[in-house]
Amino acid sequence: MTETTPYQLMGGEPALRSLVDRFYFYMDILPEAQGIRDMHAENLNGAKDKLFKFLSGWLGGPNLFIEEYGHPMLRYRHLPFKIGPAERDQWMMCMNRALTEIEMSQALRAQVKQALGQLATHMINVE
Repeated sequence: MTETTPYQLMGGEPALRSLVDRFYFYMDILPEAQGIRDMHAENLNGAKDKLFKFLSGWLGGPNLFIEEYGHPMLRYRHLPFKIGPAERDQWMMCMNRALTEIEMSQALRAQVKQALGQLATHMINVE
């Protein structure tokens, strides 16, 4: 029996691309997200591509990030950026808004939000 993954349940590649696009849309326009927006290049295409590839594998879809870049080592890759609770909260605010726009069950949305919240908390590297 094949296990149905969150990636499949939320609609696969089209839904994930939409999620990532919406996430960066909010990061780009919300004044409350300026702290994390400032950590990114002016052009967000590279960040969008990397987040899409990471989330693809993380949600049980194709391991695109690992195939291209190797192990994600997320905390290590984020060490050059000062990430505290405020930055984590800004990231989650944008992601939570984006998640509300993707068609999926409430249970799956809650599961993904919780898992992403834990991941975002793990990225905190300053008090």
